[in-house]
Amino acid sequence: MEEKKHPFQAINSFYHKCARVFRVARKPSSFEVKQISRISALGILIIGAVGFIIGLIFTLFFL
Repeated sequence: MEEKKHPFQAINSFYHKCARVFRVARKPSSFEVKQISRISALGILIIGAVGFIIGLIFTLFFL
């Protein structure tokens, strides 16, 4: 049978896990931020283009 944890024990465990993440985390360099921004923008443009092409095909053939 599983032993139930005290609510404060669960909160304490969560706090320690969060603290460990913040200790390991670091601030990204400006190069990393620019690279992530470019990749995200490219992905948004590709998804938008695919959606536009699909909409155009449906408009031309089914309307």
